[in-house]
Amino acid sequence: MADIKSLDDLKSAVADTPAAAAAPAAIVREPMRDKLGRAYATGKRKDAVARVWIKPGSGKVTVNGKDMPVYFARPVLQMILRQPFTVAGVEGQFDVMATVAGGGLSGQAGAVKHGVSKALQLYDPTLRAALKAAGFLTRDSRVVERKKYGKAKARKSFQFSKR
Repeated sequence: MADIKSLDDLKSAVADTPAAAAAPAAIVREPMRDKLGRAYATGKRKDAVARVWIKPGSGKVTVNGKDMPVYFARPVLQMILRQPFTVAGVEGQFDVMATVAGGGLSGQAGAVKHGVSKALQLYDPTLRAALKAAGFLTRDSRVVERKKYGKAKARKSFQFSKR
């Protein structure tokens, strides 16, 4: 063992170990795009699964071959889809093409939002901090609880009658 008499000797001894050399200083994320310049991600919410491609453009959003206002008619659902762009500060800079299946409209809107958020951070890793702070990169794990036997629904019991 080396003769360690001061703090500097200890630091140099630790720096010479293989474990210290293997530790990365900082994670550098590279943009992940296909040959067409698009970023792809899968978003999920409840029973809905969305496949999302984003590319630079004018801000056009297409869901299952229809424009966003046609597919998601309720303004609340359209607002949900726009949230990742407003948080990242890139409104109107990306075109979105999404295919979504399963669940209802609310779950599908959440799935597309999750997919858009993941695709944005893959396209431009500098946006990751803002999206992660807003909680858009985390899949919302809440799903419908299954119905149990002996129950009317998942937890609701049948009416009790003493007589």
